Amino acid sequence: MVTAPAIMLRDDAALRVFDMGQGRLPVVFQHGLGGDAAQVAQNFPDSPSRRRLTVECRAQGGSGAGSRRPFSIAMFADDVLAAADAAGLDRFVAGGISMGAAIALNLASRYPERVIGLVLVRPAWAFDAAPLNMRPYVEVAELIRSRPLDEARDAFAASATAARFRAEAPDNLTSLLGFFARENAAVFAEVMQAIANDGPGVTRAAASGLAIPTLVIGSGIDLVHPLAIARSLADAIPNAAFVEVTPKATDKDRHFTEVRAAITRFLDDRFNNQDQP
Repeated sequence: MVTAPAIMLRDDAALRVFDMGQGRLPVVFQHGLGGDAAQVAQNFPDSPSRRRLTVECRAQGGSGAGSRRPFSIAMFADDVLAAADAAGLDRFVAGGISMGAAIALNLASRYPERVIGLVLVRPAWAFDAAPLNMRPYVEVAELIRSRPLDEARDAFAASATAARFRAEAPDNLTSLLGFFARENAAVFAEVMQAIANDGPGVTRAAASGLAIPTLVIGSGIDLVHPLAIARSLADAIPNAAFVEVTPKATDKDRHFTEVRAAITRFLDDRFNNQDQP
């Protein structure tokens, strides 16, 4: 059953907020760059024992862009924290996919009194801003902002970047090509360019001080979310659990099943026998 989203106004941006379930364990779980609440539902195992909050970030899903600039991971994290405050979630597990993982890491570092655990799925950032694996998003954004959409898409499809992704990470290429077909392609290109050039704002030293249960999930055949980044985060965060799942490019259904199973095991093992906030 899908719960209709609430609308939260942040500045002049109307953001869609999904508040799922009434369980005792609160989890704030965010989508990836260009994703939405439906992407979260594919990856997160909703359960009667949990309450899951998801904000569709600015210019993504059904949320408005607003006029505030520049877009940033910290901006999106502040939006998420405001939604948690409005929902009465004082302390929660923070998690997400790709950009959502960066938002969760940002929240855990800036608000350690609020975040009781971390779930980082296919992280695209470790500690550096503008990592090379996010450069294709900048390339797509620059084309969208400088040419008509059809011409921009054709140019990217014929590029060396697309050729590499076609050979090594076809699932990533499908996502990148899809950005040219978005109804809000122009404003979303601003988001892509800003976020791809940003970072979680968390140093390795800060990550080593995160004394909370953490799960990191990575997979191969993915040039945007290299397995090495997932391993780097798992190595830096004390006692983090690391799980490698089937790549999306190999078997999407199996990938999502394994992600949900890993999150379920982690949350059940680390939080079911504790008093929840």
